[in-house]
Amino acid sequence: MSRMEPSTRVRRARRQFSDEFRAGAARLVLDEGKTVGAVARELDLTPSSLSKWVKQTRADRIQGKTGLTSVEREELARLRKENRELRTERDILKNCRARRVPRYLVDQKLSGRLLSRHPGRSGRLLFGDAANP
Repeated sequence: MSRMEPSTRVRRARRQFSDEFRAGAARLVLDEGKTVGAVARELDLTPSSLSKWVKQTRADRIQGKTGLTSVEREELARLRKENRELRTERDILKNCRARRVPRYLVDQKLSGRLLSRHPGRSGRLLFGDAANP
């Protein structure tokens, strides 16, 4: 067996492509019948990226019967973010209830204000210190 020499390739900077370019590349595969590998070599792309674009374009064309459409993906991302925020709020409420924190302090914490000390108790921390709320 031969030993492989260490790779001396320099990583190429991450490139960004417009939606029109992606659609055009996927169209070459879907409409003109070219292979993913051939189009990838022709356009200097990685086959995995082009395959992903082709799969997404195919799902968009048939209204998501084989996968999520772009609109559905955006909605899913938005809903996941909203779900994450709601879980955070729920955890704050659970924590406050367990510590028997007055309601007005809970409202201030949920509204995004930094609240680290209870006004009536000198120096007692409720939600962590000011550096790490």
